[in-house]
Amino acid sequence: MRNELAVCGFEAVKALVKCNPQKITRFYYTRDRMMDFKDLFKSLAERKIPYNNIPEGELEKLSGTPHHQGVVAMIKQPEIPHLNTDITDRWLHNNESAILLDRVGNANNLGAIVRSAAFFGFKNIVIPRDEEQSSITTSSYRVAQGGMEYVNVYSILSIEKLLSSMEGKMVRLGTDVRATTPVEKIPQICGKKPAIIVLGNEENGISNFVRKNCDELIKIPCGAGGPIESLNVAQASAIVFYECRNLVK
Repeated sequence: MRNELAVCGFEAVKALVKCNPQKITRFYYTRDRMMDFKDLFKSLAERKIPYNNIPEGELEKLSGTPHHQGVVAMIKQPEIPHLNTDITDRWLHNNESAILLDRVGNANNLGAIVRSAAFFGFKNIVIPRDEEQSSITTSSYRVAQGGMEYVNVYSILSIEKLLSSMEGKMVRLGTDVRATTPVEKIPQICGKKPAIIVLGNEENGISNFVRKNCDELIKIPCGAGGPIESLNVAQASAIVFYECRNLVK
């Protein structure tokens, strides 16, 4: 069995072709997508990478989804690098902020967070090596709409160690429905310091340890006093990233 990942969806594949065409190991498309990728075919042929026009049903088998939008690029299964002090030192040197996911388990949510992060210019996303945490999948790639090519995803064994090591170096912001500080206060809280923004699990939010080891807990106030307590984590992330946009370098 090949150790490959199917990247599908027009925008996701278009960004892959633009930014990282060398990752492609096989390429398949429907006839009506041929002209969209004609410039790619020459370089694939030179590298002896197979590419072919196949029926939509075959694309669905390759990608595992009917939402392939007529194109599938196979790449090697991404190896998520482990976050180390060299990387975090570079963040601090460059005054870069980062996003930390605390067991976000749904692949579509991960993809949507990556899309919003890329839109607002965040480069660094950290995920724990935890069975509750979604990793990079075909679904997350597709939902990210090309965002995967513009962010760096790192893995960690311990959220606790990362937050402890960043104490006093980055502003540690946790998103929590029980917080009292509104999200629009982020620029005042952070000033010119980079931040590490923690987004929590879909059902339980951030863990108790994270809650106790953040410099500030923030929430999105309910604007209309409606009956729903919180937003989906992907929706909430876009609002948080908007308020953090001045932290992006």
